[in-house]
Formats: sequence, structure tokens, C-alpha cells
Amino acid sequence: MLIEYSLNVAREIEYAGKWAFSRNPAYYNFDKLGGDCTNFISQCLYAGGAVMNYTPDTGWYYGSLNNRAAAWTGVAYFYRFMLQNKKAGPYGRTVPVSEAQPGDIIQLGNSAVFYHSLLVIDIRHGEPYIATHTYDAFDRPLSSYQYQQSRCIHIIGARKYV
Repeated sequence: MLIEYSLNVAREIEYAGKWAFSRNPAYYNFDKLGGDCTNFISQCLYAGGAVMNYTPDTGWYYGSLNNRAAAWTGVAYFYRFMLQNKKAGPYGRTVPVSEAQPGDIIQLGNSAVFYHSLLVIDIRHGEPYIATHTYDAFDRPLSSYQYQQSRCIHIIGARKYV
């Protein structure tokens, strides 16, 4: 049976604070392979209680550099998984960035492609503050970034089999 549950956002943010400026040795560092931002975001969601989805090709999981889902590390694949997932693992929906909440994911892009994932850790005076890897940051205001487009994935929760 598949059940839905909420993620522990406080644990996500705690994990982000611990690892924002370093790398957890349990995971490969993708900085030299296109960036580590979405890998870090996936780690944060996992720390918040999300279970992995081991569906070949379309799942969300990490075992090693050579045993992982594209959605664990790739910006576009992560987005697609979060919006389309109906099985185990986290899931969400798009909302305007103005509606972002702690635990949500903001992705930044240029006119052609989205290229960076950020974890919302706080909202102050209507502005998201984020944590991320590649351009390592914790408690950085979204307004300090330069980008052409943004989208926000509101993480509704996760599902697991019991």
C-alpha cells in the first residue's frame, strides 16, 4: 500500500546548513561534471525523510556515481520527476516564486534552459533565502542571483510503500 506523508523541513534545512560549504562523503561530488546543486537538493530532501524511487530510467535514487537516477542530479530530470511522480519518493507542483515556502525548490534559468537548483530555507520580508551547492551558499537571498527565468517546485510531500 502506498501512503503519503509530509517531509521534515527542519531536518532538510539542518542538513543543508551542515553540508552547504562542504561535501558529504557518502555522495559523489558532481562539481566537475556539470554541477552539484541538484545532487545537494536531493540529499536535503532525503535527509528530510523522502524515500528513494528505484524505478529504472524515471526514478529518483542514488547508490553511487554509476548507480543513480538522472532525476537525483539533473535539473530538468529532477523537475520532471517531482511533477510527475505518482509512486514512492517526493512529489510537488509548480507555484509562483512569490508563494515559495521553506523546503521548496527554486530553479533558475536563462532563455534556453534551467540550470541551477536551490533549496528555500527561509522567507524574510517576502524574499526566499536559499541553500545550494556548485556556487555554495546558505542563507543567501534569491535577489542576489542574476537569472532570466525562475520556477518554484512546492514540495507537497512524499509517498512510500508500507
